[in-house]
Amino acid sequence: MSAMTEHTLAAPAVTRLLPKPGTLLVGLVVIGVAVVAASSAPRVLASLLTQSVIVAFLALGVGLLIRISGLVSFGHAAPFGLGAYGAAWALSPAAPIAPEIGLLLIAPAIGAAFFLIGLVVSRIEGIAFGMLTLALGQSVHVAANKFRTLSGGSDGLIVDVPRRLWGFRTEALQTASGMLIVAVAALMAVLLALAVFERTRAGRLAVAIRENEERVRFLGYRTRAPKAVVLALSAAIPALGGVLFTLYQGFVSPEILTWGFSGQALIMAILGGSVALWGPIAGALAFFVLREELGGLTSHWLAILGTTLIVVTVTWPTGLAGAFGALGRRLTGTVAKGDPA
Repeated sequence: MSAMTEHTLAAPAVTRLLPKPGTLLVGLVVIGVAVVAASSAPRVLASLLTQSVIVAFLALGVGLLIRISGLVSFGHAAPFGLGAYGAAWALSPAAPIAPEIGLLLIAPAIGAAFFLIGLVVSRIEGIAFGMLTLALGQSVHVAANKFRTLSGGSDGLIVDVPRRLWGFRTEALQTASGMLIVAVAALMAVLLALAVFERTRAGRLAVAIRENEERVRFLGYRTRAPKAVVLALSAAIPALGGVLFTLYQGFVSPEILTWGFSGQALIMAILGGSVALWGPIAGALAFFVLREELGGLTSHWLAILGTTLIVVTVTWPTGLAGAFGALGRRLTGTVAKGDPA
């Protein structure tokens, strides 16, 4: 049994690291649809799509942690908000380096910080880990309200985005159509990178740790660093979304650091499911559509959304991703049998 496990954790060939051609094709199609939507969709719809794609980075980070480590976070609004405030600081005159460099360093820096945190809390699991992330998120929220000279307090910060970044005009980034294209392209790049990571030895080791950490340690592997790497990735992705949020909104406030915002991201991840990498993204899109439609009908839209979440969870425990996967397998089986579609 140990030999089989060691073979499972062995590093795959380089060609096996690359996603399937179908996955790349889907990504290109999604980017193409985003371009069409950005150019032809009404302004309100384009704005809704842009907001949902930016928040999808947060949902993806939460979903990644659930998918690979089996851990639930109630405080992932913290890296998202830190990314947003980091972008505001990088664009301010007080920044000691060029804004182009500062913006690129934000997500890696936040990921590195959470890697160090992961080394400390790697032995904590279950509800204790969730409570720890909640406490961390609330600490960042309180700090943002207290240190008004840095964060603007509850009034927030107005960010003066320069006219040009990396040689391009930034006016497009503050329009729904322009940011939608940029955010979707960045999200597809992140998904591609995560798909490659899951196929690497580190990704396979992280999954093995989730399944049976004691056996992995018995085989001679160290488990603390791989768990910290997953936590770092799950924080760096929302941080990137926070950077895009600041570039698009031109304003940052502690509202994006509340536990309620973290809870919404968790709802998106559960609604979309974690059986597929893109599940939390589907959950984010569904959440925003439901919130928009239900909010126009009643002020009690949260109760309806909660009921919907319960129904989806009971009917499809694997979320929308699992439901779509089951539907696809059923249709494929029907076509293979020669039955009429």
